[in-house]
Amino acid sequence: MNFQAVSVGQKLLEKGVKGGYLDAAGTPTTKMMDEFVFVDDALGQMVSELKKRDLLESTLIIITAKHGQSAIDTNRFQKLGKGISTTPANVVAGFLPAGSPENPNTPAKGGLDPIGPTQDDVSLLWLAPGASVTSAVAALEASGTAGIGLGQIFYGPSLQTMFNAPGLPPGGDPRTPDIIVQPNVGVIYTGSSKKQAEHGGFAHDDTNVIMLLSNPQFEASTVTTFVETTQVAPTILQALGLDPGSLDAVQKEGTAVLPGLNLK
Repeated sequence: MNFQAVSVGQKLLEKGVKGGYLDAAGTPTTKMMDEFVFVDDALGQMVSELKKRDLLESTLIIITAKHGQSAIDTNRFQKLGKGISTTPANVVAGFLPAGSPENPNTPAKGGLDPIGPTQDDVSLLWLAPGASVTSAVAALEASGTAGIGLGQIFYGPSLQTMFNAPGLPPGGDPRTPDIIVQPNVGVIYTGSSKKQAEHGGFAHDDTNVIMLLSNPQFEASTVTTFVETTQVAPTILQALGLDPGSLDAVQKEGTAVLPGLNLK
């Protein structure tokens, strides 16, 4: 099952109704608590039905999320977007592909839509072919914290520690942006008046999510070992009696089964 209620509840900022949290400790607002209760009740219905059908003992329940929302502490919320302030894409407009919204004066060639920028809780910038990455980075650094809420810039070697090199095959991967701008916590790039948080970046609030595994045969415990959501798939395979090593991703990345479980 996929529940969007908590995600929407955290972003909610519309017509005087505010969701999310009250402080850095994550104290939920009334509307946010409503979303938690909704999901909790839905999970309870599933567990009750499993019990009714005598399936709970043989069922592994995994609750997790693909990402969080930044900022948890809405007191740090700062919105930078169209008609409000400057975004990284505006700063490097002259370096973006022809036809990008930030570079509208030069039409795209051949009717192709350029990738250009993608911005929310982070700014991903695909530059025009031949554009100088270092010059674009210099322009971003000149804008700094006051202009674009600049936290950290990833490009060149620092970018390639996480992703394939940008560019075209065979030496590059067109899925990888030329530059990634990670803003300070709380800064999101949007012109919307209906949100107070967003996802997509590398901030702690984005990358740390719930991970709960449940089965009546488990002894209750808290595992503090660092884990990743990529470990869920091989864990499910092992629980089903299948070999996690049969997955190409496991073979290439060495992804381990989640620790602390007694899966036979």
